[in-house]
Parts: sequence; structure tokens; C-alpha cells
Amino acid sequence: MTNFVLVAGARLGAWAWDEVAAALRESGQVVHPLTLSGLAEKQGAPTPGQQTHVDDIVAEVERLDLRDIVLAGHSYSGIPVGQAAVRIVDRLRRVVLVDANVAVDGESFLSGWPSDHVRAEIEENGGFWPSPTADHFAGQGLTDEQIARIVDGSTPHPGATLTEPAVMARPLDELPGTYIKCLLDGDEPWGAAAELLKSDRWELVTMDTGHWPMFSRPRELARILHESAAGS
Repeated sequence: MTNFVLVAGARLGAWAWDEVAAALRESGQVVHPLTLSGLAEKQGAPTPGQQTHVDDIVAEVERLDLRDIVLAGHSYSGIPVGQAAVRIVDRLRRVVLVDANVAVDGESFLSGWPSDHVRAEIEENGGFWPSPTADHFAGQGLTDEQIARIVDGSTPHPGATLTEPAVMARPLDELPGTYIKCLLDGDEPWGAAAELLKSDRWELVTMDTGHWPMFSRPRELARILHESAAGS
């Protein structure tokens, strides 16, 4: 039986997957949404670093002794998910990156895009990337109610997890995967995602929605996740 392990992006916790998880469970799937250290219900000392988030994922998989895993990461969490995937490859069915950053050895979440403003915000806010305001989500296919839910549920994100580099024992393109590109957030994958998709082990799926499809199109996202497992 396939196990779906779902990891949300920056400032979010397992709760962000509630509707997607419900839709997957309706179709008989086993789903394990995961909150990373320092976020949502796991706020508090000590402040985690990048490898803490990788260990969070690996430890949960090992604690539950999960196998035949579809490991999905949204946005920021593509960085720890990619690292975790290469550590649990013997348990893995497929990696799914949902409009996500791609883990590259020696590169951080902030690598490869203009991110000086993020570093400044982290420095100005005691080592945390502050929670966004509602205008951050404009033009992303979200209703006012959905935006309010994201804003109300978001928590400041531990800055070290964004600035510390990934450690990859092997490239992610050697593993089977699906990259989901949300078209309101840009027409095509770029940077490391574009490079990843040159691999014949990876497929591209597009969604006509914004960067937070677990809120704007949860049932469609659940269907794509289900189909990615079936097509592995």
C-alpha cells in the first residue's frame, strides 16, 4: 500500500494539507502530513537548522516504518524533502515537488533567486522569516477566505533552515519524480527545477492555479498525487 508523506512549505504546518489528505483518504490512500520543527504546533526552542528538517522527515518515516512512499514537498520543503528522499531511497516510490525548490548539494533555499530581502527580514526579526500579510497571496487563485486561513495559520519560519545548504549524497534526478508547476506562479519551471526535468526519470505536470494549490485546488492536487503513485 502506498504511503503519502506530505510536507508543507515555509511558515506552514501539516494543517495546510487537510483538504488534500481528506481527498486522498476518500480514495483509500494512507496519508501522513508532517509539521517540521519550529513551525505550527512545533514552535519553540531549540531553533532548528536545515538538517533538523531533513531529520524530521527521515525520523517520521522510520518511526512509522513506512515503505512504498510518495514523498511530497511544497515550495521551501522541496529542499529537505529532496535530501530526505536520497536517504530513504529504499523505502521510496516517488518524489513529488509541488511548485517547490529543488535540493542541490551545497545550495540553500535562498540560492538562485533574488533573496537579499529575505535575508534582511530574517536579520531584522530575530532569526525568523516573518509570517506574510494577505497581499502576499494576491493573484494566486485564492479566495479571500482561503487567504485568511493561510495568514491566520502561518507562523514565523526559522531562518537558518532557509540559509543553510543542502547536503545531497546523490543527485535528485536519479530518483523517480513528478514536478508540479503552478502556472499562476510562472509559466515554466526555472533554475534547478528546469535542470531536474531534463532527467528521463522526472515528469512535469501543470496546474492552472497559484503557488498554494493545497488551498486553491485541493481535490485536483490529490488526484495528481494519486496518479503519480499509480504511474510509478
